[in-house]
Amino acid sequence: MQNIDAFRQIASEASRGELNFPTNVNTSLQIQSALDDPDCHVDRAVKLVSAEPLLAARVVAIANSAAYNPGGREITNVNAAVSRLGFRPLRSLVMAMIVRQFASMLSEPALRIKAAQLWEHCAQVAAISHVLSKRITGEDPETAFFSGIVHEVGGFYLLSRASQFPDLLDGGGEDWRAYGERTIGRAVMKKLSVPDSVLLSMEDVWFGALVLPLVPKADSANSQMGNTILLAKQLTSTPSPLAPRAGVSTQGLHATIDFACGTGTLQSVLEESADDVHSLTSALLIS
Repeated sequence: MQNIDAFRQIASEASRGELNFPTNVNTSLQIQSALDDPDCHVDRAVKLVSAEPLLAARVVAIANSAAYNPGGREITNVNAAVSRLGFRPLRSLVMAMIVRQFASMLSEPALRIKAAQLWEHCAQVAAISHVLSKRITGEDPETAFFSGIVHEVGGFYLLSRASQFPDLLDGGGEDWRAYGERTIGRAVMKKLSVPDSVLLSMEDVWFGALVLPLVPKADSANSQMGNTILLAKQLTSTPSPLAPRAGVSTQGLHATIDFACGTGTLQSVLEESADDVHSLTSALLIS
């Protein structure tokens, strides 16, 4: 089967809701559903997180990150971490666990390497998006963090199916963007109950057109979350293995965003927030 035909087949299955998820994803979705319950008590959340050692480690690490612990007061237990973070960052970390669980189906070394690179890219995008939203656009940083985590979930699903379709990824990123990214990404996100507002932002990401300059939310009638994610993708040190970067120079991005911010430079914003980006990324990469 040609790789384009394989993309089309997987995309067609996804559009019909025929998605093959790892068993452990279903368990994580139950945690997500419990956290989404408005009657879920903090004690219940602590119990759910504590039952998943990797999730517990990430929750404590995020709570101690520069972004959530500017005072530097370290905590060492899940109870205190959940109390510090609240439920919204907690939901993002559960989603991070779900996204990574797609890689658990991979046995081929080459695919596992791609999955590891893709997750490192997503972790960096999530962390940078959090900073850009807080420091530049005025968008909600927690939504930006969540959006960065999930923006390549369709790619993880594709990797989980790649062993069934030899040469699926030989055509490079253009085939993925043309035949699968939007269809598969949208279907997987709907299955994972990703909020509609995030799905709407993802349409801008999948379209792939970075519109600059970014402007503060007060100066824009529309959400710039998709643009924020696209800019963060440009600024990562680890590119996605599934799609090429857009052809925008970092120097050009700095100059444009300087105009949007009015003061400072993109570089200065990133330098001032380097601890936030590093600590958030490192917490997400815990394995």
